[in-house]
Amino acid sequence: MNGVLDALVQKLGAGSCWAGEPMSRHTTFMAGGKAAVYARPANESELLEAIAICKEAGVKYFILGKGSNTLFPDGESDVAVISTEKLNDISLAPDNPLRIKAGAGALLKHIADFARKKGLAGFEFACGIPGSLGGALRMNAGAHGGEISHVFHSARILIQDGSVKTIGSSAMDFSYRHSVLADRPYTALSAELNFTEDDPEAIKARMDEILEKRNASQPLGFPSAGSVFKRPAPNVFAAKLIEDCGLKGRRVGGAEVSRKHSGFIINTGGATAADITELIAIVRETVFEKTGVMLELEIVIV
Repeated sequence: MNGVLDALVQKLGAGSCWAGEPMSRHTTFMAGGKAAVYARPANESELLEAIAICKEAGVKYFILGKGSNTLFPDGESDVAVISTEKLNDISLAPDNPLRIKAGAGALLKHIADFARKKGLAGFEFACGIPGSLGGALRMNAGAHGGEISHVFHSARILIQDGSVKTIGSSAMDFSYRHSVLADRPYTALSAELNFTEDDPEAIKARMDEILEKRNASQPLGFPSAGSVFKRPAPNVFAAKLIEDCGLKGRRVGGAEVSRKHSGFIINTGGATAADITELIAIVRETVFEKTGVMLELEIVIV
């Protein structure tokens, strides 16, 4: 791993990569151990170089955005984490004033706010999702009746042979909390999203309503990764099943099934990744025993 670190330092600079970075600093769970190497490329070109270095060395790597849906294990990891944090440019597409182009590291709330200021509607649903565009594309993130697939136009994707290609909606294979990025070793670099014109104040009113509902219903005062489990079926909600099984408030160490929204597992303070994964297992086993439904994870455990 030292050879990989040296190669990354040579390409990216010493201030952009280092060893032993605690992943609790880079995930919304605020839990988990250390990455063997942590790299923060300044642009797309550096990101591609960092991936190529890891591939050539045969080192496992993980592309991380905001870390809002991710849990790293405790202890020392053998994974190189490559952050898209600085790939966060947001602009109007050069050929269409109703389309926004954004880098994989752009935060969804920043895209929503940029769109509002330009009088572009359609992304309000994402204003409260605490993630970045790359992760949202991977899982077809959604809320309040909207999904990334509803506004998606195209994405620039790094594929396994090292080439970059632009793909459209059909190639993304969108479905509920899923896209082709979850199945194949592809990396989203940027995407273009479609919008419609509307009054900025009307857009803001809808965003304010969404944020108010979110604040009222979700345990935002604690670190979490949002909804831990996928909806098992249309109109069947994981949170309802968990609550009906008497699991609201169940704890393991510092991890707790939220009393405010039982679809969330929160870090009440000092929770380890082991606490969280044990609690996830208890929830899944209990719900299966009592209902016959095996909950599927929405979050990614590295």
